[in-house]
Parts: sequence; C-alpha cells; structure tokens
Amino acid sequence: MRQIGSVVFWLFVVISSLPLTLCAFIIWAVTAPFDKRRVILHRFTCFWASLYTWTNPAWPVTITGRENIVSGRTYVLVANHLSLLDILVMFRLFKDFKWVSKAEIFKVPGVGWNMSLNKYIPLKRGDKASIAEMMKMSEETLRSGSSIMIFPEGTRSKTGEMRDFKRGAFDMARDTETAIIPIVIQGTSDALPARGFVLQGKHPISVTVLPEVPVSVVESMSTEDLSAHVRTLIADEIARERASA
Repeated sequence: MRQIGSVVFWLFVVISSLPLTLCAFIIWAVTAPFDKRRVILHRFTCFWASLYTWTNPAWPVTITGRENIVSGRTYVLVANHLSLLDILVMFRLFKDFKWVSKAEIFKVPGVGWNMSLNKYIPLKRGDKASIAEMMKMSEETLRSGSSIMIFPEGTRSKTGEMRDFKRGAFDMARDTETAIIPIVIQGTSDALPARGFVLQGKHPISVTVLPEVPVSVVESMSTEDLSAHVRTLIADEIARERASA
C-alpha cells in the first residue's frame, strides 16, 4: 500500500506542476517589472510547495517560532537537513527568502524553471568557481533585502545525526553583517527517508524557528566559532524536543 500511495502522490506532484508552472510564468511576467526581488512569485511558490503537505494527511506539519523571522528584516536562515521533504516544509514559513540549492535541480522541467524565475541561487558541490559565484550572488541578495535559506551541512544526513557545518553561510553573514536564524527540522526523515521516494506512513513533522543570532554576536566570533555556536543551538533544540516527545 505504501508503494501505491507513493506512486499516487508523485503522480499528483508531476501532474499539478504543469498548470502551476504556467501560473508561475504568468505571475513572473506580470510582476517582474515592479517586483525586482520576486517577492510575489516567491509567495506563490510557497503556496505551490505547501500544497503537497497540506493535501497529504500523512505529513502533519507544525510550525513554531515563525514570529522570530521579522517581516522586513534580512537574515541568513540555516537549518539541519534530513530529507528531500525539508524543502517543502521550509516553504510553509511563507517568509521572503532565496534558496541556495544544487545546480542540478534548476534543470528539472517546471520546478527548476520556477527556481530560476525566483532568482534562487545555484551551487555545484565541490566546484570552487561555483562556490565563489554562489557567495557573490548570496551577498548581493542579502544586500538587496532578501534573506538567504541554506542547509549548512551541504547534503542530507543519512543517519539522522547532523553533519559538520560548512562555512559559507557564516562567512556571508559576517561579510554582510546579517543576523542568523537557526531552524530545527524534525520528522522528515521518518516520513521520507534520505534514500528513496517511498512514503513511510503518517509521521508528524515539526519546524522550530529559534531566536536570531544577532549581528553583534555574528561580528564578535570567527567563522569557525560562529558555525559551531549555531550548530550547538540546533543540536540542543533537537535533543530537547526528542526528550520531551
């Protein structure tokens, strides 16, 4: 039954992406002349992605601390990474941000085209030139008034335990004097494991937005210490939530 349910769900994703991609192109064409940061298109994209968790009763999502992301302010948003599903649930925040994402995803028909229209930022793993370009684009994006969303582990954890954080998010926060928002994701690896596309039955999912790490703290630490500090904040919240479950 899980296999059948998974096939139905992914067919729904593919089929629904066709009209939603058309809607995205229309919204982009109408709003691009006056909405340079693509805020309206991104809000539509939040709806598009959220549609798949809203309509799937196996994925009840709880958002806590959303008010910590203050509208009109710019942040580097960082979260732990467990599953492909993390991307969908992060859109449930309905906040203005640009993703840093694998360059390969931008080539996916429909979804990838929409990412390009949104001015999300591609990254080729291990490619120094791509990393340098990502940093440049991210810092320009922050200075333009849009937040950046990034998984500092770089890839999904296969064990459920956090990997070491890469320094890029913390370098850009320091270079642009931008506050950091740590975000904790729980439950997505149970709902959709890092390997495979078979849905695993009903699993509650939670997204907890922690208070910001203010600019004063960002500036006072080295990149290495800042990375370790934010990782500890996320790890401590994961442990606290697991203990109280």
